[in-house]
Amino acid sequence: MISVASIETKKWSFEDVCEELFHPVMSIFTGFMNACVCLGSAAGYLIVCGQVFVVIFQADNATRNLFVVLVGIFVCCPMALARHVGFMRHLAALSVGALILLVIVVAWYMGDRGIDESVTTENFLLGPGGATFITYMNSINNMIFAYNNQFNVPQLTGELTPEPSRNGMTKVALLSTSISFLLYASVSILGVLAFGVAENQKDSLILDLMPVRKEIHVLISLIAVMFSVLTCFQFHIYPVRQFLAYLVRKARGRSSDDEKTDVVYFGRSLTRWYDIFCALGSVCLVVLIAVVITSLRAMLDFIGAFGAAYISFMVPPMWIIALRRKDEKNFSWFSREILFSVSFLALGLFLFVFGTYSAILPILGL
Repeated sequence: MISVASIETKKWSFEDVCEELFHPVMSIFTGFMNACVCLGSAAGYLIVCGQVFVVIFQADNATRNLFVVLVGIFVCCPMALARHVGFMRHLAALSVGALILLVIVVAWYMGDRGIDESVTTENFLLGPGGATFITYMNSINNMIFAYNNQFNVPQLTGELTPEPSRNGMTKVALLSTSISFLLYASVSILGVLAFGVAENQKDSLILDLMPVRKEIHVLISLIAVMFSVLTCFQFHIYPVRQFLAYLVRKARGRSSDDEKTDVVYFGRSLTRWYDIFCALGSVCLVVLIAVVITSLRAMLDFIGAFGAAYISFMVPPMWIIALRRKDEKNFSWFSREILFSVSFLALGLFLFVFGTYSAILPILGL
């Protein structure tokens, strides 16, 4: 849906597509939600980096925070300055390989130590005792967050040459989602069998592997995971940059096509200098969040419900409906595409409202 909207409007960011189809206010709200999701996601990746460092070196909290800051300054900041995300496609492929290695290591752990004693047929299929509907809803929130990588689709679509077709982007979506599903399903099932359920599970698989951290293949997999999440980190910075750049552009009264006629300072346009400042500022903010917050679960539940549900399930169908309504003569609310979009939007509203409610309750201690 997102790639179709980008191709048909010739706009390559969430903000520009929303402005084309709706109103600048909608653009700002959607961009803000998108930026919040990406900031939270990127902070989650740095938290995982910190967990890997703690597991490998048995570091204390102060040393972990210093490591996170250094990674942000010397790794994330330079990579965040790149103008295009397409150059990272090879790193992304290696990142997938790193996750496959993690799946193999978890399978080895289960084979070496057997299925965790807390896993029975009942709680493996139905969940641990005491689980409520809120518990399952938060699990859904986490899954929504895991699959929420739509924020790069407009920019990636715009960078492809020759200009992609609707069918081509559908194939890309199916391929990427299938790979993600295979990896997530494998590591989830093996992780539950290896490390148990409920209190037996720690905050992440990284911490679960603490007892076998000295095994060479486990050490390699931990380093590979760090590489993987740092690669993912960069993809999440681009939408934040786009949102901040959009705000600056609107404040200056300029359009997305005005950079070529912009004022030049020290060999770069003023728009490009704003972009660099936004990139570095985004990384610094993410590093600050990752230093202050050390636990993943509560943050990911809330982000998955509040932000990712809106970006993944509400914005795309609204775009399709708005696009089709432009052709008033042929538009029908009962066409298959529109009925599917409306159904998708209704699901998104449920996940957005009730998912957010479910995520807030544990945070409030209720």
